[in-house]
Amino acid sequence: MLRKLKYIVPLALVFAISSCSKSSFDINVDPNNPANLPAKNLLPGIEKTLGDASASIGGISETLEVYMHRITCREAPNAYGVTGNSGFVDNVWIPYLSSGITNANIIIANAVPVNNFQYAGIAKLLKAFMFSQLVDIFGDIPFTEEGKLTEQILNPKFDDDATIYPALITMINDGIADLNNPAVNVLKPGSDDLIYGGQVPKWIKMANTLKLKLYVQQWKVKDVKADVMALLAKPETLISQTSENFQLPYSVDNKNPGYADYSAAQRTKDISPWFYEIMKGYNQNIFTDITDPRIPYYWFNQLTPDQVATNDGFKTEYRDGPFVSIYFGSNGPNSGFAQQNTQTVAGIYPVGGKYDDKSGSGNATANKLTATSATGAAPYRFITYADRLYLEAEMINVGQIPGDARAKTLAAIKESFNQVDAVVSLTGAAGVPKIVGVGNSPDSAYYAKVMTQYDNASTTKQLEIIMTQKWISSFGSAIDAYTDYRRTGFPVLFNPNATGVAQPPIDGDPTLPSQPSVKVSANRDFPLSLPWPSAELNSNSNAPAQKQPSTYKVFWQP
Repeated sequence: MLRKLKYIVPLALVFAISSCSKSSFDINVDPNNPANLPAKNLLPGIEKTLGDASASIGGISETLEVYMHRITCREAPNAYGVTGNSGFVDNVWIPYLSSGITNANIIIANAVPVNNFQYAGIAKLLKAFMFSQLVDIFGDIPFTEEGKLTEQILNPKFDDDATIYPALITMINDGIADLNNPAVNVLKPGSDDLIYGGQVPKWIKMANTLKLKLYVQQWKVKDVKADVMALLAKPETLISQTSENFQLPYSVDNKNPGYADYSAAQRTKDISPWFYEIMKGYNQNIFTDITDPRIPYYWFNQLTPDQVATNDGFKTEYRDGPFVSIYFGSNGPNSGFAQQNTQTVAGIYPVGGKYDDKSGSGNATANKLTATSATGAAPYRFITYADRLYLEAEMINVGQIPGDARAKTLAAIKESFNQVDAVVSLTGAAGVPKIVGVGNSPDSAYYAKVMTQYDNASTTKQLEIIMTQKWISSFGSAIDAYTDYRRTGFPVLFNPNATGVAQPPIDGDPTLPSQPSVKVSANRDFPLSLPWPSAELNSNSNAPAQKQPSTYKVFWQP
């Protein structure tokens, strides 16, 4: 059934995208033949697919945000419960393979013969990025035979993941060559390129930064020093400022999918207490006693500190003043109770939600959250300038390249803060204060405290600081965080089986004398890769048997 969808999904998605964009179908185009659709119609559909399939609701980050302990829920991702049958892995597998990559192949095949090299180059870069993400999530995937519908390959073989990365580097280089081709392009991308608006120099920077990311992710299993140094020798060819971030913009009319919880009949995505406590400075392992100024940008508290945190008489499981949530792997009596109008929700930075001005909106107030409470216009971030700086800091820290790891780490943290202001600006939200200031502003004080901990740490602990800051920065975009954890072992994640009990702040709920401890557990081990979709395995005669996610490693894992 999944392979049959390949003939249906690409065209359906193309129609969905083009119908809400400014461009329209040429009247001479056969609407029943996607191979005849012009690149200007296919490109925005591919880019939209890329963002939606990655998103924190409806995309693969819906699972990975939970696995990376920034979001908690009571659905299949809880306690590492996603299986090949659950449908959550379909959220990225089907859109990437059945739409994004298939339509990229169509652009490439049709663009080169008529000198539309810029379209071909962009399509190759998008295709390489999608394949790289699938490798990082699943390991072995269909690659050499994937998306070749015109050749009637309906059961593509699964390629060894270690062989795919080198092919992706070649694909990226080919894309760069197309973008630099001196031939006169018959057509050039413009507003149909949702990501960079047809700006070729930015696509080339994205391409080189993607290569840097792929090289860094392999350093434990392959000597990549020369490749990394060659890229860093020309920093101007890499993403070098916030405005060059590789990200998909969303808008008021086309909201970030992660914003869907604001209008949901029952909100199901809570902020992880583990994530909350690290940013509040409660964690005794890292950033102890350091409150992160990004908190009001990261989530919105529906309650004020003194409000009763109930919904139809139900009790909360975790509360700390205005913050209300549930634990990962909870077996507590209050974990399943609805907290529609009291739970803390994702804020302006990850999904374009509300900035937390401490006014609250739920329970006894009339201003409850709805689809129009905020803009939902936060971009989905694929690769950012901050990411690039964290990659460099990591490589210096582990001795792969020379440099000043401290300076690079501080630069990465500062850019993470700049990124918050940039996202807020893109959302169009009014009245939100900037987080980056001068002198004794909250961000400067935060930098100083974090770097004091860095200066007093061992080399390994410094790597933990680097990777934990990168984890904080990427909230809302979870694929690389999942990859980074499996590569480096950082950040340290919540382990419900360590003690079997979690303790909310004793005095966190003003309506109770004390909050009781909560029993927590996970029946499955942390997945070293995600299971392949069962529908793919059942329909593809060349597919392997289902893996054991807790033991199946992606090739770059030591």
